[in-house]
Amino acid sequence: MTLADVLPRVLAGRIMPLGESGRVSAIDKRPVSGPWGIGLQGLINDAQANRSHHGGPEKALHHYAFDHYAAWIAEIGDHPLLAAPGAFGENLSTVGWTEDDICVGDVIRFGATRLQVSQGRQPCLTLNLRFCQKDMALRVQQNGRSGWYYRVLEPGVAKEDDTLQLIHRPQPDWTLARLNKVLYHDVRNHAELSEMAGLAELSSNWRELARRRLNSGKTEDWTRRLYGRDAAGR
Repeated sequence: MTLADVLPRVLAGRIMPLGESGRVSAIDKRPVSGPWGIGLQGLINDAQANRSHHGGPEKALHHYAFDHYAAWIAEIGDHPLLAAPGAFGENLSTVGWTEDDICVGDVIRFGATRLQVSQGRQPCLTLNLRFCQKDMALRVQQNGRSGWYYRVLEPGVAKEDDTLQLIHRPQPDWTLARLNKVLYHDVRNHAELSEMAGLAELSSNWRELARRRLNSGKTEDWTRRLYGRDAAGR
């Protein structure tokens, strides 16, 4: 279990209109100074506009690798959102950890808090609207640069010089990159889905998703999530 400690930037947002879409969102996260209080629902004074899809105890904090920003610039151009962390609605931004390095169930110490990786981020329409790119959510899904969520095992306070430290790894074979492959590419692999459904540290929603695929033999329709209600109704 070797993973170097990283010093995060911490970001929070408030609910605001999202462009000209008529939707509201708190995806626009900005750096905030410490110390930071972290409760079971996430960063104190952070907001989520739609808690049925964002936030809650299984998605209390969103972590995104700043390592990916250069690849995004190469892919979609020098977008102004990519000039600084926060483009993807992340609460924690780091250099040195990516989906290839982080595993489901990893327990992370951050100051007086303990966090646990619960699932990856499922990209949705909000990213399309945020970047003014009609296929941004699909791009995230395909390339696996998705980020991940934490549940909070132990609330507390973190200070500006506190690093993120891996302290326990119960599922060393289940990186987030592997999970993304099962979810979005190798979607009919019953052996992988069966193992995924049995990961106690994985969020209950994602374990249930794996069970539904196994029971139905079908992959869920992603259209509405990736493109919105209108696209799904066509």
